[in-house]
Formats: sequence, structure tokens, C-alpha cells
Amino acid sequence: MNLTISKLLAAYREGSVTPRAVVDYIHQQSSQYDAHNIWIHRLTLDELQPYLDRLEASSPNELPLYGIPFAIKDNIDLAGIPTTAACVEYTYTPNESAFVVQQLIDAGAIPIGKTNMDQFATGLVGTRSPEPWGPCHNAFNSDYISGGSSSGSAVAVSLGLVSFSLGTDTAGSGRVPAAFNNLIGVKPSRGLLSARGVVPACRTLDCVTIFAFNPDDANQVMAVAASYDEGDDYARHNPFDNLPRHYGTPKGPFTFGVPAGDQLEFFGNHSARHLFTDAVEELKAMGGIAKEIDFEPFISAAKLLYQGPWVAERYAAIEGFIKQQPTALLPVINTIIGGAEPLRASDAFKAEYRMQHYRKITADILAEVDFLVTPTAGTIYTIDEVNADPIQLNSNLGYYTNYMNLLDCASVAVPAGFLDNGLPWGITLVSSAFSDNKLLSYAKRWQQHLCLAQGKVGYPFESDSKPSNLLNDSIPVIVCGAHLSGLALNWQLTERGATLLEATTSSPNYRLYALAGGPPYRPGMIRDDANGAAIEIEIWSVPKEQFGSFVAQIPAPLGIGKVETADGRWLPGFICESHAIGYAKEITDLGGWRKYIESM
Repeated sequence: MNLTISKLLAAYREGSVTPRAVVDYIHQQSSQYDAHNIWIHRLTLDELQPYLDRLEASSPNELPLYGIPFAIKDNIDLAGIPTTAACVEYTYTPNESAFVVQQLIDAGAIPIGKTNMDQFATGLVGTRSPEPWGPCHNAFNSDYISGGSSSGSAVAVSLGLVSFSLGTDTAGSGRVPAAFNNLIGVKPSRGLLSARGVVPACRTLDCVTIFAFNPDDANQVMAVAASYDEGDDYARHNPFDNLPRHYGTPKGPFTFGVPAGDQLEFFGNHSARHLFTDAVEELKAMGGIAKEIDFEPFISAAKLLYQGPWVAERYAAIEGFIKQQPTALLPVINTIIGGAEPLRASDAFKAEYRMQHYRKITADILAEVDFLVTPTAGTIYTIDEVNADPIQLNSNLGYYTNYMNLLDCASVAVPAGFLDNGLPWGITLVSSAFSDNKLLSYAKRWQQHLCLAQGKVGYPFESDSKPSNLLNDSIPVIVCGAHLSGLALNWQLTERGATLLEATTSSPNYRLYALAGGPPYRPGMIRDDANGAAIEIEIWSVPKEQFGSFVAQIPAPLGIGKVETADGRWLPGFICESHAIGYAKEITDLGGWRKYIESM
């Protein structure tokens, strides 16, 4: 069973599978991977029953993530299920789900379970989980680390046990596991995804992250998850040009920054060095223009995360618990967090002054390129190697990640091939805050270029023809009437060089009317959230230079606005002024203009 979101939604709409069958399949598959230590709590069938009951009373056309299974890192709350942060003594059971989890559930997603992690999200290795859980093993080779701290979340996706998962990222925890398990890892701009209901590591820096098989799936999850939360003091509004509706595949040349050669670090892994060199060449083959940048201010900022006073934030997050139960923490966690006790307030201000200097320098560097590209991690280690030297090797893994949230950057980790030892490896695309959809768009172009299999489960990557975004040379337009293929006004599109992208339906929030007048006869589509239905539509790609002349021909009461598709995208399309329906015939029950024409 292919659990990528697009494939699973298509199967639901065809009626070839049900959410209950998907859950049964996941439970059967999960038993094969018990030794990987993926789950802290996998929901029982009884615990899943309310979610399945709700879906059976709904349909795939009503919910954008209908029946999509997902995993939740166990420092993120799910109502009625214990949250442990990988510490037995810390366990509590929340009455409410984290805001971001509730958004996903409301959209139809099914929470399969809570996943293993480095204790209190302190680590990039996935080995810092005590008994009864133990280290989470790499999806490709169980002798190797899975990456942390969001270890179980990444491995669950890679092995095909869920369609996507939630992690968190303070120092790299949403990116390193993606690289080590052949996945997309989205570390959003700080505050874009709510952190309310998340056990904090560093509240000023924490980000909820997404692991997915491909950028399309990640974007679809972001469209739901990136909802502004009034109750999160660190939430930030998403600007218009970063909304998920602007996601696509950018065309044409682009510039990308590359750290100077002597600033790259692979910790003796020659295979990783070769893969990064190859990745730079592949980016050039895609039309990219490489620009060498000074990576030193990024490195200096990264060092302050653990070598500076920000570690005191980790102490502040669980200070009361540490004082009550100091022996509950793993020794390595106690060493890291406990090192904050002697720090003074003046240390924090001095470090903040230095950090602001780095922010200014790095912002200027990022402004000169479309994105910066680095390795996601310079190398990978076995579990035994990390256990023998837990702090230094963990620090090595943060070389390219620790600066990210301190400098207010967004990033997407993408697969980039396999090391000589057969393990996956990846690169990360980086830019300034609120460049999330730009980065996802370039990630999609990268994945289309390489066409690598997805995850350990090896789903084939299939290039699609989804509508382009504002970076492209064309504009997607939704049509619902006489401009449909083969109908009276379709020539107005084809003579302008427009091409059909896909035939689909609107979200189930519209009513359709046959307007007065004609020929040519025209419909009017009106949004009605309370009494709407899904309407047959087509999405056409109109060259930008032809868009103005096309819109100029549209007569009142019709116009171009934003229309929601069945899968939750908001795209330009035909809408109608509400006054016109007073003289129109409602035809919503027919489901589309084509059927109405056939009935005339």
C-alpha cells in the first residue's frame, strides 16, 4: 500500500481502500519493526475508533487530509494519550491536543501514535532514550543512528508506517533525521506552526517540523498545520507571499550560496564530501548559478547554542522537574542542561549582542542568493560510536544545523543520494524567515531532477503537473463553465497557449447556478460553507503575458477571485457576484456545468 498523501487520497476517492483498512495495514506492518524502537505509545484500535467513526460519517471530498495517518513526536500533546518527552518520571496525560495536532485531526488526519525521541529533545542522535524504549534505529541499517531528537517520527515515515509525521527542531532535530532516513524535512520559520502543547526545549527557538516523502505531501500538510494560533505567544502571521497556495515548481535560472571549501566539514567522511560536490554540480545542471559565501558567521552563531547561554533556556523549561527528580534525566542530558546553572543574566545579554551582529551579516548574505545549500549533516555514525563519545559526535552533527533558529532562518532538508555504506544522505536548502514555500518549491524541482525513491519503503517518485506558483511564467486558473475542455469558450484559453493541468473538483463549499442570458450560456459559482457541494472544475495554466487579456474578456457578474480545490489549494478562478443568483437557476445537485449542458 502506497501511503504518500496523493496516492492515498486518490485511493479513498476511488473507493478502493478505507481508513479502517489503512489502520489495520499499519498495525500489521508495525509489528515487523518492533526492534527499531519507533513508538513510545502506538494507539490501540479502541483508541483509534473515535477517529475512524468520524471519518466514516464524512467523505474524502470534505476533508483535505481525510484518512491520512500521521505520527507525533512524544513531546507534542495528543489528548488522552500520555506525553513523556522520553522520560518516564515526567509523564502526564493532556486533556487537549497541541494546537497543530488538532488542526491536522480536524482536517481528517489519523494519529497513529507517539514516537520515540532523544530525552527532552536534547540531541541529534536518537540514542538518548532510556528504557523501556531504548535507542531508535536507522530505517536502512539498525547498527546506525536514526538522527534525533525526532528519531521515531522520521523512521515511522521512512518505513511506510505513516504518511507524514510531526517532529520538533531547536538545533536540527527536524532535519538530521530526514537526511539519515531518505525523507523531506521541513523546518518552518519560527512561529509559523504553533508550539502550544509542545514540551519546550528553548521556547524562543522551538519549531514544530514535518517529515514527508516528498515536497507535495509536505506542502499539503503545511497548508493545514500553518494556521495562526492566538494562544501561542511566539506565533507569527504568515505573509501572503509565503502561503501554501504559492507552492509550485520554479523555472528558469537561480542563484545558490555554497560555503567556501575550507569551511566545509565532513569529519573524515570522504563519501559525504563527494556527494556534496555532486549535489552542487546537479544544482548547476538544473540552471543554478553557484556563489561562494563566507560561512563563518553561521558557524559562530551555531557555537553559541550550546557553548553560550541559550542552554539556560533548556534548564528553565524543566527547572522544577530537575530540582524534584534530578536522577530522572539521562547522565548526558543532565550534563548538557545542568551546565546552565552557573550562567548569569549578563552572559545572556552579551551573547545576544553577538548574535544580533551575526543575524545582520547572515541576512545580507542570504539576500544575495535564492537559497544557501549545505550538507544536512557532515557524516553519520553507528550507535556504538555515539555511545562511546556522545557529546562530541552529537556536536559534529550540529555543524550545519545549530545556527538555524538563532538566525531566524527557514530550511528544507532533501535527499541527495547514498553514501558508500548504503545509507542515505542529504542536503539542506536555507533562506531567511518566511521563505518556506519558496524553499519547498525548489525542493520539488530538486526531487523532480533526481527522481530518487522515497524513504526506506522505496515509493517511486512520480513527477506531476500540479499548477505552478508565482515563481513560474504562468498562472493557474480554475474554470467551471463554458471554458471547460470542449465547451463553447475553451478556445479563449487555447488560443493564448494555455494548457490543461488537471480535472478535479472544488472543495465541498460551493453552489452552482445557470445564469440568465446567452448564448454562450454561463454558470456562476458562489461559495457557501454551510450548504455547498463539490463542483467539477478544470485547472488551466495561462501564460502570464496572456492573463490580462483573458481576464478583460470576462463579463459581469463574473470575475476572477480565489477558489478552493478539493485538496485544499486556493487558486485563481471564476467566481460570481452574489446578486446575480436572484435571476438564476440553481444546478448544484448536478455537480457541474458539463452535466447541465448535457441535460438541456
